[in-house]
Amino acid sequence: MSQQMSQSKLDLITPASRAEIDMWIAKYPADQKQSASMAALRILQDQNGGWLTNDLMDAVAEYLDMPAIAVYEVATFYSMYELKPVGRHKVCVCTNISCLLRGSEEVVGHLQKRLGIKFGEMSADGKFSMKEVECLGACAGAPMMQIGRVYYEDLTPEKIDSILDSLE
Repeated sequence: MSQQMSQSKLDLITPASRAEIDMWIAKYPADQKQSASMAALRILQDQNGGWLTNDLMDAVAEYLDMPAIAVYEVATFYSMYELKPVGRHKVCVCTNISCLLRGSEEVVGHLQKRLGIKFGEMSADGKFSMKEVECLGACAGAPMMQIGRVYYEDLTPEKIDSILDSLE
């Protein structure tokens, strides 16, 4: 039964995702393949439409020969991983000190009004979700947000509207 269960979890990883994970595993010594856990989680999150299920995290643990709890620790510690469905466009707003001092409260207020959602929520049409994040390392361009893998800096309400209007 245990062999059947672990095989079914491993089957959740598509061949393309396996190949990408294997490229990351190859970057580390053979006895340290768990070092690829962050990349593996990102890859499976992308494969699953932007969020991780427990079964996908279990599959990462199995694939990298590590305890499931260690994978859960990574997935719950870092803000780039999602444990529930997210919108097609995940809007991550930095509210750390530099962004706060340069107007992130106005950014958050504008986004909440424009999108009709608060942090941790998804729009009714599934197009947007919004997340509060710690420093994204773009303090010189504060206030800023990240959508997908793109950083948007020096935000104003007008610039935010232009960005959101450009998204499909």
